[in-house]
Amino acid sequence: MTATTSRLVFGASLACALGAMAVTPVMAEDMEKCFGVAMAGQNDCAAGPGTTCAGTSKVDYQGNSWKLVPAGTCMTMELPMGMDGMARSGSLEALERDLPKA
Repeated sequence: MTATTSRLVFGASLACALGAMAVTPVMAEDMEKCFGVAMAGQNDCAAGPGTTCAGTSKVDYQGNSWKLVPAGTCMTMELPMGMDGMARSGSLEALERDLPKA
């Protein structure tokens, strides 16, 4: 590979990386934290006591863990019924349901 080709490849890679960084904040503006909708180990962050961050929720639909979802969809997501037979829904605030056993 010549020096010119190497520079072109590096420049193209850098341009792609910078372009991706520029798009990310715009996408994040159209997202919101939705508590109680993530599967175990698939939360985005802040999974409550006993966990550290992303991917640390212990149970499906853990009420104190959240996942980023498209803005306006959190409260209307269809979720399976809970073990107690009660309907589940997402929330914009942490929930007390489906917490891991201590």
